[in-house]
Formats: sequence, structure tokens, C-alpha cells
Amino acid sequence: MSRDVWITPVRNRRDLRHFTQLPWQLYRADPAWVPPLLFELKKLLSPKKHPFHKHADVQYFLARLNGRVVGRIAAIVNHRHIQFHKESVGFFGFFESTDDQEVAQALLAAAEEWVGRRGVRSIRGPLSFSTNEECGLLVEGFQTAPMVMMPHHRPYYARLLRSAGYARAKDLLAYLIDLRADATIPERLVRGVQRLQKKQAITIRSIDVRRFEEEVRLLHAIYHKAWEHNWGFVPMTAAEVDLLAHTLRLVADPTLCLIAELDNRPVGFALALPDYNQALRHMNGRLFPLGFLKFLWYRRRIDALRILLLGTNPDVRVRGLDAMLYLKLWQDVPAYGYRLVECSWILEENWAMRRGLERMGAQVYKTYRVFEKTL
Repeated sequence: MSRDVWITPVRNRRDLRHFTQLPWQLYRADPAWVPPLLFELKKLLSPKKHPFHKHADVQYFLARLNGRVVGRIAAIVNHRHIQFHKESVGFFGFFESTDDQEVAQALLAAAEEWVGRRGVRSIRGPLSFSTNEECGLLVEGFQTAPMVMMPHHRPYYARLLRSAGYARAKDLLAYLIDLRADATIPERLVRGVQRLQKKQAITIRSIDVRRFEEEVRLLHAIYHKAWEHNWGFVPMTAAEVDLLAHTLRLVADPTLCLIAELDNRPVGFALALPDYNQALRHMNGRLFPLGFLKFLWYRRRIDALRILLLGTNPDVRVRGLDAMLYLKLWQDVPAYGYRLVECSWILEENWAMRRGLERMGAQVYKTYRVFEKTL
């Protein structure tokens, strides 16, 4: 049979439907895959509905082999990233492909050509769309399902990217802490945190839901100070912060969103979310007609938590605030029925955070890789 690979831009609703629903074809035999909520994915992809598109140019592509959709990719020029980092780089995201080098190569070439025509000299990914959303390609840890807001991929994807000329740019790590019956908090950690807190006027509290939007803006200010020198960080716009506040109001447990204060000044925070993927995996991407009822039923059985953000102001990093926040969560979450805690993602070179987690008994159990290619 002759091979006829075509790459075409997404032009209409039919193309967008193929783009959003392709993973159901590729992951149907993968028990670890969690179907995304289709209406949330469409909102993310929509220039009219998601604020990312206000500072970025994006083009979606489909790959067809002998008339059948077999791959997809998004080509991205994030002007906010270019301005903040002063680097000439474009991105690709939402990459999915059958195990076919020709298909993958054609998709990547389309993204490379599209971002190259807009003046950038390299391309990096997958980032869907930036480090503020899902990023990285899963390269280790395929056996277990991803936690909330983390990606999952087929094991052959890394080979497809390497064969297309891509090299590792950065690894992002996910640590797991097992809080089941055999887990105990290291006594030296408890004593060390107690000594630190006695020496300093540090308190840790949950966010105040009565002042929710104000609290989110406090987190936003700390987030920018804590992450501004991190690889790949891009400051959120006001619209993106508003969207984050709306999302957190719907899904966050306020008791597990912590703010650390030094002399009554907010200087650090930890943001944890229940692993809603444990409920989403039963919904097949749809809220209606029965998806929402399934969500309500399985939500009660969630026993895992993801700490997706934890940071402190640079001027207080030597005070042990990160250990205090982790310890507070460790002490509190079992009472809410959580037995597993994922800390993700963490840059491979962030040894201060990594050593602290490893002293608590956490282990790396998933690795996500961002690839890069010079154009």
C-alpha cells in the first residue's frame, strides 16, 4: 500500500473535533491514560476563550495517512516568553502520533516551518501551551496514571522526537510520598522545623475563602518572586490569574492551600489539589449525560493529592520555609483520607528542593522531558 502522509492546518469545527478526539484512538489500550474533559480542552484551544492566546500565536495541524487522522501538533510562538527571557525560541505542544516516524517527522517539520517563518531560531516542547499549563514528555513512569494537570504519553514518543533531531533540553521530575500505614514522619524533620519556628516569627495558615480573590493575588505575587529566575518561567497576565482564581475556587480544598507568613507578611505558599484524575478517568471526557454523576461518586474515593506549587520569596529561602510547608501538609492530609502525595514538577537542577524531599522519604517516580531543536 502506498504511503500518503498529509499535514493540514486545523481550519474548521470538523478538523478541531479530529484534533481533540485523536487521543481516544491512540490510548484506547493504555490503562494509565486519563481522558481529558473535552469542554475544558476546547476552551484551552480557543483564542476567544483562553487568555494565553492574547500574547501568543498558535496554529494547529493534523496528520493524515491515506485519509485517516494519525497525528496532531500545535505550533506556538509565545511572545511573552520571548520578551521575558530574551531568547529566540518557538514551541510545539499537544503532540500525538501513531508509532510512525514519517508521520511524526512531518508533523514536527510543519511546526518547525511555521514558527521559523515567525523569526525564531529554535523550537522546544512539548509545552501545551507553556510552563503554566501541561509541559514535558513522559519518559519514565508509564505504569501509573498521571495526577491532575499532568500529561501522559506513549513510550515511543521520545524515540520519535530523537529520530527527528530533537535533544533533551530539561528534565522535570515528579516525586511521590507514600503516606500509607507504614509511613512515618522523620523525627529529625519535626525537630528541625520546630527549632526553626521557635527562632522566627513564622506562621502557616490556610487561605481565607472569605477573601478568596485577594488571597489568590497574594499567591500570584509570591509565585512571580519565587519563580522568576526559573528555567521556562513566564509571568501570568492578569487575565490568566483571574482564570486561575476561578478554577481554584471550583476545585481546590482551601484547607490544603497554605500561606506562610513572616512577621505577618506573606512570604511563601503551597498549593495542593486532590487528584481529580481518579474521578475523570471514569467519565470518558464528558460531563453529560452521566459524567457529572460519575464525578460526584468517584470524587469521594480520591486518595491522592498533588502539590503543584510550593515556593517562597528569595529573601527567606534559607529559613526552612519549604520544609515547614511540606511538614504541615504531611501532618494534615491523612486526616482527609489522602494516602499518596505527588510533588510535581521539580526542575532536575533544583537540588535544594530535591534533597529536602528525599530526606522526607520521597522518591522520583515519573520523569518528564522537554526537547529542543535548533532550526
